[in-house]
Amino acid sequence: MRMSYFRKVRKMKKFKKVLALTLTFAMVLSLAACGGGDDQKSASGSEGKDVYKVGMEPTFLPFDGTGDNGDLIGLDVDLMKAIGEDQGFDVEFVNLSFDGLVPALQTGQIDIIASGMNADKKDRNEEVDFSNRYYRSGLVVAVANDNTTINSINDLTPDMKVAAQTGTTSADMAEKLAKEGKIKEAVILNGVDIAMMQLINNDVQAVINDRPVTQYYIDTQKKNAQKDAKEGEEVEAPVKIVGDVMNSERYGIAVQKGNKELLDKINAGLKNLKDNGKFAEIYEKWIGQEATENDLSVITESTDFVDPDDAEKAAN
Repeated sequence: MRMSYFRKVRKMKKFKKVLALTLTFAMVLSLAACGGGDDQKSASGSEGKDVYKVGMEPTFLPFDGTGDNGDLIGLDVDLMKAIGEDQGFDVEFVNLSFDGLVPALQTGQIDIIASGMNADKKDRNEEVDFSNRYYRSGLVVAVANDNTTINSINDLTPDMKVAAQTGTTSADMAEKLAKEGKIKEAVILNGVDIAMMQLINNDVQAVINDRPVTQYYIDTQKKNAQKDAKEGEEVEAPVKIVGDVMNSERYGIAVQKGNKELLDKINAGLKNLKDNGKFAEIYEKWIGQEATENDLSVITESTDFVDPDDAEKAAN
């Protein structure tokens, strides 16, 4: 009887130890899960700096692209690194589809969007908060280099297909043209490079896209073709821009609605980079020309905007 009793006591002690270890482990897991709740940034950067995740869609050079080693490159990459250095935080870049950027920001998967995003778009301003603007852009029509029938957007006809990138103001314009019956179909694709390839392959008759990105694509294609050309031989890019720049817009950096602390850091960084000449240096590196005072003034001008649809209604 005594041996049976002691065995029961030993078993009970062993059970309590296992139970205590199990409860301790569960508490550690619970605390770890709670630790990442409201604050999306981490403190694992250099010298304990906060790290912000920056989302971008990398088929949009000179603003966002992928380098030979797979790293993300472009004006937005250099700009966010410089702002972080100026304001004392580190950045981690996240590759996403363009139409996935705003949802990722809203759900906390990323902290910032820096991806050549039009900040003068009404519905976007209802979803996110934008920084001061940093680049003036506009939309253009691109066609095959040997196309002689399309000289502007007014030459598009109801039998034509027009490509654009998903989630962009270019896609909005293409879809509007299709809805109005001015083109046959708006072909909405995941990247600018895919849209241009469809144009080169004659799957679509035109591409609507941001002017600086289209020009960068043309310049890059021409440069690559020149490498394979004979000495003294002039080459042309497979696509060209036709007509005037449309739908004037300005790019901004986005944060979650109400995140004033982070927005203030970004705006302060932009202003400091303008004042110390670093922004002009980044601009010239990626845009390929010296930044004028007009180019730089966008950083400090009003962030008020007129939505293109509202402007058109007012004009009518």
